[in-house]
Amino acid sequence: MNYKIRFHIDAKKELDDLDGSVRLIVLRQIKKLETKPLLGEALGNIGGLDLTGFRKMYADRKKIRIVYRIFEEEVEVFIIAINKREKSKVYEIATKRKKLE
Repeated sequence: MNYKIRFHIDAKKELDDLDGSVRLIVLRQIKKLETKPLLGEALGNIGGLDLTGFRKMYADRKKIRIVYRIFEEEVEVFIIAINKREKSKVYEIATKRKKLE
């Protein structure tokens, strides 16, 4: 069964803002989620940020983090944030965006 990939509008902008070669690497990782949505690692409480129900995966030699959620009922993977792996920046972004879901 293939999952539909959907992006938060700002996550799509983050993807579009990446350098061309890095964008391709990230897209290859995201493409894997169509058939293996559980590929990423489950998140929980990270530094006081509650991301329970979300997962993360890395791209570009762990320089980029992709944070997403699986919606089984809709057979969908929702990408909420894509950002550089510096401190907890991507998790802070994802936490803010999840409140707007």
